[in-house]
Amino acid sequence: MFCSFNFKFSGRKHLVWLAAVSLVAASCGKGESGKIDRRAVVERHRVVTDSTNRVSPAQVGNGDFAFGVDVTGLQTFVPFNTMSNWSWHSFPLPDGVKVEDYTGVLVDTYGKKIPYNLFDPGKPEISQWLAENPHRFNLGRIGLQMTKADGSVVKADDLTETHQEIDLWKGIIYSSFKLDGEKVEVTTACAPDQDAVGVTVKSPLVKQGRIGVFFDFPYPHTKQFQTYLGDYHAYDKHRSVLEAEGKQSAEIVRTMDSTEYYTALRWTTPATFGQDTPSGSPHRFLLQPTGGDKLSFTCAFSPEKMAADKLPTANQVDKASTKAWEAFWKSGAAIDLSGSTDPRWKELERRIVLSQYVMRVNEAGVLPPQESGLVNNGWYGRFHFEMIWWHGVHYGLWNRWNLFDKSLHVFPDFLPTSIQRAEGMGRGGAKWPKCTADFDREWPCGAHAYLIWQQPHPIYFAEMDYRLHPTQETLDKWKDVVFASAQYMADYAHYDSAGDRYVLGPPVVIVSENTDALKTVNPIFELGYWRYGLRTAQQWRERLGLPREQQWDDVLGKLAPLPVQDSVYVTYEGIPDMWTKYTFEHPALTGVLGMLPGDGVDTTTFRRTLDKVNREWQSDKIWGWDFPMMAMGAARSGNPELALDMLLHSSKQFQFDEHGLATGGPWPYFPSNGGLLTAVAMMAEGWDGSQGEAPGFPKDGTWVVKYENFVPMQ
Repeated sequence: MFCSFNFKFSGRKHLVWLAAVSLVAASCGKGESGKIDRRAVVERHRVVTDSTNRVSPAQVGNGDFAFGVDVTGLQTFVPFNTMSNWSWHSFPLPDGVKVEDYTGVLVDTYGKKIPYNLFDPGKPEISQWLAENPHRFNLGRIGLQMTKADGSVVKADDLTETHQEIDLWKGIIYSSFKLDGEKVEVTTACAPDQDAVGVTVKSPLVKQGRIGVFFDFPYPHTKQFQTYLGDYHAYDKHRSVLEAEGKQSAEIVRTMDSTEYYTALRWTTPATFGQDTPSGSPHRFLLQPTGGDKLSFTCAFSPEKMAADKLPTANQVDKASTKAWEAFWKSGAAIDLSGSTDPRWKELERRIVLSQYVMRVNEAGVLPPQESGLVNNGWYGRFHFEMIWWHGVHYGLWNRWNLFDKSLHVFPDFLPTSIQRAEGMGRGGAKWPKCTADFDREWPCGAHAYLIWQQPHPIYFAEMDYRLHPTQETLDKWKDVVFASAQYMADYAHYDSAGDRYVLGPPVVIVSENTDALKTVNPIFELGYWRYGLRTAQQWRERLGLPREQQWDDVLGKLAPLPVQDSVYVTYEGIPDMWTKYTFEHPALTGVLGMLPGDGVDTTTFRRTLDKVNREWQSDKIWGWDFPMMAMGAARSGNPELALDMLLHSSKQFQFDEHGLATGGPWPYFPSNGGLLTAVAMMAEGWDGSQGEAPGFPKDGTWVVKYENFVPMQ
C-alpha cells in the first residue's frame, strides 16, 4: 500500500499520483511512533463556553442536517435554526404570473443580441419571485420550557453557573446550568445517517414537573439574509397536525403551501405529548415529563413519513455519533503543530481543527453548501457554483474525497439544463449556473448573469477525481461534463481580428465583482483559469483516445496574455487607476498562481504583484477565502513566511470565533474555513513541482510540522 505521507520532514513525497492518493483511514508512517495522536490534537481544542453567542450557535450535525443550540443545549432562549439539504420552500406565484414569463434580457455582445439572466424591469413580479424562490426554511425549534419555584416563566438571566462543552471527538454537546440552585444537565447529539437529534435532560427539576421541552414550527420569511429563520406568528399560513400519537411516540405533519414534511418524536422516559394550548399557537407542542429525574427523546425530520416508534433512542444516537465522529477524525489526513516554537501555532491548529468540525457538520452533504452552511440562510439559502471550489476542494486534499464527491452529482444532473442555457445564448457546450437551489433555475441578477469563473470548476474537480482514481470509470463519469464545459469556454471567447487574439468579455463580472461588467475585458484570473481548463480538457480527450479539439487549441494558442501594467499583473486589461480605486474586494490576481497552478504566469512578475498587493490592498475590505488564496500564492511563489501571515492575519474580516465560525462577509462565511483547510493541505503536502517537505511552511525552525495522508495539489 502506498501513502501520501509526511512526518516532521521525513518520508517519501510526490512519488507518482497512484502512490499519492490511497484513501487510507489511518496513519501509515514508518512505525507506530510516527503516527500523530489525532485524539490529542482534536481534544486540546475542545470548545468550552459559559454563555450564548446570539449569532453563533454551537452545532451538532451530519453534513446534510444541522441543529444549532444556545447555552442550554437546545434552542431555549435563542431561536437558532434546524436546517437540512432538503428543506426548500417556494411561495405561491403572484396571480396571473408564470415562471415561463421570464425569458431573460437581451444585451448586445459583439454585435449579437444575447439573452442574459438579468432582473427584467419590464417583468418585475416574476423577476423578484425567481430571486426569492426556492428558499431554505427552518424545520422547527426545540427548547426547554421551564418555570421557577414561584411558577413564573424562566428567563435567560435566571440561569446560573452556565457551562457548555462541544466534545469534538464525539460530536456531542454537553450543557449544564443551575436554576433555583438545582443543576440541569443536557446532552445533545445528531444521528450520523438521519436528520435527527437525540437529547437527554437530567435534573431534579424534571421530577418536579418544572422542565418540559417545546417544539415550535415557523412559516418561512421572505428575507434574503436572516439570522433566525421563520415567522412564529403567521399562524394561518401553514398547518401542523398531530397525526399519530403512541404511548411513547408522536408524528406531526407539516404543510406550508405546496411543501409538506414530517416530524417524528420518540421518548423513552415517562412523559406526555400534545399541543401547547396555553401558548396560543397551533404550531407549538410540549413534551412534559411525568416521573423520574430524566427526560430523554429523539426528534427526527423528513420529507417522507417516518415510523416514530422505530427511531433510535437518544442513547443510541449518542453512541452512533461517537462512532461516526471517531471514524471521521481517524480518516484522511491530520496535522500536528504542537512542536512549533512560533507562538501562533496553537491558534492556527485551533482554526484547523474547528474548521474540520464545522465543515463536517454543515458542508458534507448531497448538495453543494451555501455560504453560511446550515447555520442560517444567506442568499435565501442557495448555493453559489463559483464557490463550490472553496467549500469542497479541501476534502480531496485531506484524503476525504467521498465527502466532496457526494455533492458533485449536480454537474451531470444540471448538464441538460446547462446545455439548454448555452444554446439559448447561441453557444455550444454547457453554461453552468451561478446561484441555484436543489434544481437548475438561475436567479436573475447582474452578477449571476455575467459571472464566468465557475465555468472551469468541474474540469478542476474531474482532474482531482482522476488523480485520486485514475480509472476508465472516472473518465466515463466526467467526460461529458468536462467536454461540455470546455466547449462553452471556447465558444465564449471572442475572436478579436484586429489583434489576432481571443478575448474574454465584455460583458463579464469578474471574481471581485467590483468593476463595470460592460467595460471589463480580459480579467486576469479568468484568463488563467480558461488556460487551465482548456489545457486539461485536451488531456482528457487524449486519455480517452480521442483527437485534440482544434477549436480549443486555437483559443488556447491565441488567448490574450495575462494583463500587466508597470511590471505587475492587474485585475483586467486596461483597468484605470488600478492601485488607487480597485484595491478592495477579492484580489483574484493573486489566485492565478496559488489556487490555480499558474498557466500563463511569469513567476517573477507574480512575486512583484503579490508584494504590491500585500502592501497596498485594503485588508479591511477583503474577506473570507481571500486570505487563504494569498497564502497559497505566497507558498507557490516561495514566500512561506507570508503564507503563514495570511492564514493568521489580524483583519477582523478573517477571524474564527469560539465555535470555529469565520467572520468576514455575510455571517458566517464557510469559504473561509474551506480555504484555510485547502491552504494548509497545500502548504504541508505541496503541489505539482514543489520540492522538499512541508514546502509552504518556513524553514527557520520555528514551525515543526507533523502531517500525514495529505494529497498534493494540482
